[in-house]
Amino acid sequence: MTNKPNLAVSIGKVKLKNPLMAASGTFGYGEEYSSWLDLNRLGAIVVKGLSIKPQRGNPPPRIVETPAGMLNAIGLENIGVAKFIKSKLPFLRNYNTPVIANIFGKTIDEYVSVAEALNNTSGVAALEVNISCPNVKQGGISFGTDPKSTYSVVSAVRKACRLPLWVKLSPNVGSIAAIAKSAADAGADAISLVNTFLGMAVDIHSRRPKLHNITGGLSGPAIRPIALRLVWEVAKNINLPVIGMGGIMRSEDALEFIIAGAAAVSIGTANFVNPTASLDIIAGIEKYLIDKEIADINQLVGSLRLKPAGS
Repeated sequence: MTNKPNLAVSIGKVKLKNPLMAASGTFGYGEEYSSWLDLNRLGAIVVKGLSIKPQRGNPPPRIVETPAGMLNAIGLENIGVAKFIKSKLPFLRNYNTPVIANIFGKTIDEYVSVAEALNNTSGVAALEVNISCPNVKQGGISFGTDPKSTYSVVSAVRKACRLPLWVKLSPNVGSIAAIAKSAADAGADAISLVNTFLGMAVDIHSRRPKLHNITGGLSGPAIRPIALRLVWEVAKNINLPVIGMGGIMRSEDALEFIIAGAAAVSIGTANFVNPTASLDIIAGIEKYLIDKEIADINQLVGSLRLKPAGS
C-alpha cells in the first residue's frame, strides 16, 4: 500500500480528520496542552464539563493512583459556561479542530440553560451531554441510570438546541443498551461511553478513605476490558455512531474499540501520563492500516469477527 490511508471519520454531521479525541475532564479547555502538541492534529477536543454557574468541586484529596488506573473525585469543577464562552473559546477558535462542549446540570432546567447558552455560539461543533450527574429533584439519582430520566433530559436538551448531541453514558447501570436506546429515541446523534466506574481506596494506616469524597471515578487501563464490552453491546444494539473510551493508552487499545464498533475514541487518563499520547496513537493506527493494507479507517469500524482467535 503506497498511499496514506484515510483517517477521517464522521460522527453524524461532525467531520473529524481522524478518530482521536481528547476526553472531557482530562484535557482542560485545550489551551493547557497546546504547548505540548499541535491541537490541529487531533480529531476533536472535548472540553472540561460546563455548568450554568462556576463550580469549585470537591475538597482535596481528590485524585488517588490505583493499580493500572486512578480514582478521581474532582466534583466537576469548572469556570461556568459564560466564562468559557468569553475567555476560553476564543483561543480554541484559532484551530481547525472541532470543539465539543461537555455539559451537565443538577436539574433538567440547568442542562437546558447551558445548552441554550452554547447553541448560537460560534466555534462549538457539538454538545456532549453528561448524564452521570445526580438529579436533585429525584433524590440524587443519576439521570443516566434510568431510561425514563435519560429520555427526559436528552429530549429537553434536544428541543432547546440545534447543535448535534452526543450523550455520555455512565457504566454504573444494569443495562447500558437500554439507556443508550432511550438517548437515541430522545434525539441523540451519537453515544459516548463509558464514563468512569465508581470505586474507592482506603489508607490502611489511618483507616480512612484516601479521597475526601470517599468514593470516586475509576479510569485507566484497569477498566478497558469492561468499557470495550459495553461499547460492543451498544454498537450492535443502536443505529448511532459510538465514541469509545476507557483506559486507551496505545494504538492497539484504540484499534480494539474501533473493531468492536466505535466510530471514534476519546483519550483520557493517558493524557496525564503522556501529554502527546493522542499523537502517538494516531501514528500507530495509521501504521496498522498501512501494514494491513486497509485504505480507510471506516472499513475497520465494527469489523469484529466473532469466532475467537485460534478457533
